[in-house]
Amino acid sequence: MNLSQGLRLRRIRSLARLLTALSLLVVLVSAYLRLQGAGLGCADWPACYARLLALPPAAPDYGIARLLHRAVASLSLLLACALAWQCWRRPALRPVTFPATLLLLLMLALSALGIWSSDPRLTLVNLLNILGGLGLVSFSWRVALASEPPAMMLQRHAAPTVLLRLGAGCLTLTVILGALIGATYMASACTTFPDCQGSWWPVAAGWPALPTLAVLQAAPQPADPAGVNLHLLHRYAAVATLLLLGAAGLQALARPERRLAAALLLLLLVTTVALGILTVLSGFSLWLAVAHGVCAAALLATLATLLQRG
Repeated sequence: MNLSQGLRLRRIRSLARLLTALSLLVVLVSAYLRLQGAGLGCADWPACYARLLALPPAAPDYGIARLLHRAVASLSLLLACALAWQCWRRPALRPVTFPATLLLLLMLALSALGIWSSDPRLTLVNLLNILGGLGLVSFSWRVALASEPPAMMLQRHAAPTVLLRLGAGCLTLTVILGALIGATYMASACTTFPDCQGSWWPVAAGWPALPTLAVLQAAPQPADPAGVNLHLLHRYAAVATLLLLGAAGLQALARPERRLAAALLLLLLVTTVALGILTVLSGFSLWLAVAHGVCAAALLATLATLLQRG
């Protein structure tokens, strides 16, 4: 690799790290806007939860937060275009072109999705926005990882362990279930922990009533069968993730070159689970719920590091 390519990789790595930080900020602000509108942490909980579902579709005005979200999202899109150009201009840097292109396509898709985001009743739009925001953080960080110097990549690369792969699968499932709870405003369906409104196992009546990604008409009430099932599935998937990723992280601590990423993974894993529990016990505090989502995004990025390095 010549000096010119090395400088390009350094610029790409700096841009990708900046995009990761901006993507985390986008996740934080968008979660605040969505949950504040949904009514999490409101004084007359749960009566005001998902109050927007009863109103005509309109973008609520949250002043500075909405302006900040638009400004950061727009800046991120411009930086993603610059990042893709740095990767594709001749001679193309093959290791980073694929994740950088995926990142740009995801940003363009989320920008187009914004046309329908003013209506909180559209479950599919809500779900794609939540998952897309988490994907931005993960993909941005993957570009940073792919732009590491070749010598470092050769030194650190190894096949991920079975435990790590299983843990990654469980974390993906947990995130999808959590996003579905948020997209369907199902928080109020389960307000107790560790049980869920007296249930410890998904109820039979809940399976046919699971959200079909249709237009929502009202927020579910406590003990809603579909909500109970979603919450319990999310919790059991989180337990499996805690056990599998926790064991994989402890394994990785034995390798000096993976120790920092493994320690951060374990810290974020415990923090994310703890924030999820505290969110329920607090009566769904707005800021605890936002912090839970941001930590989940950071956990996905940290997991990408360990998957890259084995």
